[in-house]
Amino acid sequence: MTILESNTPEHSLLGKPAPYATQYDPSLLYPLPRAGKRAEIGIAGEPPFFGADLWTAFELSWLNTRGKPQVALAHITVPCETPNIVESKSFKLYLNSFNDSRFDSADEVRARIRADISEAVWRGAAQASTVGVRLVLPEEFERERVAGLEGLSLDRLDIDCDRYTPAPEYLSAAVDEAPVTETLVSHLLKSNCLVTGQPDWGSVQVRYSGAQIDQAGLLRYLISFRNHNEFHEQCVERIFMDIWSRCRPVKLAVFARYTRRGGLDINPFRTSHPQALPGNARTARQ
Repeated sequence: MTILESNTPEHSLLGKPAPYATQYDPSLLYPLPRAGKRAEIGIAGEPPFFGADLWTAFELSWLNTRGKPQVALAHITVPCETPNIVESKSFKLYLNSFNDSRFDSADEVRARIRADISEAVWRGAAQASTVGVRLVLPEEFERERVAGLEGLSLDRLDIDCDRYTPAPEYLSAAVDEAPVTETLVSHLLKSNCLVTGQPDWGSVQVRYSGAQIDQAGLLRYLISFRNHNEFHEQCVERIFMDIWSRCRPVKLAVFARYTRRGGLDINPFRTSHPQALPGNARTARQ
């Protein structure tokens, strides 16, 4: 067993006391392989989707060379083809290790984050690439947008709900009728942390072309994640695969924006066809 294969959520610092590092320490990052959870949803080789995990770090600070604190927001884009994700508590501890460390410039901080996250998410891969990192400095804060997810709200439907673990059998599509193209949105997505069981709140957008998906069934399905324990990235991939296999759309994209925890939000996007990533504008709840 390789060192990375021994990395499991249970062995991470999730749910455990952890001291804050006083100096910059990239070794705090804890990568977790994507393969195991993907195998659970029927992905053995290359996944049938493209996309990325869009992270926002709201609690980034460091010292300049004179010891004066600096602050920024960070937008980090992790391609979904990376073999690993980074466990979020380790990401938080890593970012906090910048707090009392001195750097020459914001560009140096950005370069360190890019190199460290890239190494963690590509660790073990035959070929590696880099993640995207953009720092937003205080003079640019007012440009950060708050925007709702575009689409027809599923939450308008008056339905009965009694299943709170994933129920893909709720999904169906009108295969005998004319195909449609539509965008559907719900703010009722909730799942739980895989290790601690703490609640994760999110909004989800489903864009598709193909046989019209039964909206009430889709809403019941999304609500059925309410007591399900998985990380954000894994939930979105499960949603994508269930809709893809049961409703058989010609095109499909699933985007979820989860509320922040520990100064971090994670917003996974998965699409069946190459396209530009959605804008990383936070929702009102984030």
